[in-house]
Amino acid sequence: MNHKKGFNKLNRNASHRKALMRNMMTVLFKHERIVTTKAKALEVRRFAEKEITRAKVDSVHNRRLAARKIMDEAVLVKLFQDIGVRMKDRPGGYTRVLKIGFRKQDAAEMVVLELVDRKADDEKNAKKAAAKAKKAEKKAAAAKAE
Repeated sequence: MNHKKGFNKLNRNASHRKALMRNMMTVLFKHERIVTTKAKALEVRRFAEKEITRAKVDSVHNRRLAARKIMDEAVLVKLFQDIGVRMKDRPGGYTRVLKIGFRKQDAAEMVVLELVDRKADDEKNAKKAAAKAKKAEKKAAAAKAE
């Protein structure tokens, strides 16, 4: 039995697991959304939430601690200047896991791990609203011309 063992080893040795978590966290913060297996997502979420909490206070010490886990300098800057600032008022729960079904090859349960306050969602909604407004203006102009 595996009761109260603390974390899922994901059938990997320590160095591979550490590299996997670092890479997945870096990609999560870069794209703000990743598709992965449920087991990996639940493990990555534990580490990512701690890094976001750390990024809420922008100090040299916190940057250095986060830099041990985030492998890309540009992503580290984004974490502290964008993601940390957006999550400032949120007391926790920075990520969400959405189930999307099972993988065809091995029937592993696949999920989407994303930040709750995704910027891409806001941009997409803004583009849709702008397109709708533009279409309505064209319709009104066409009706007025007739």
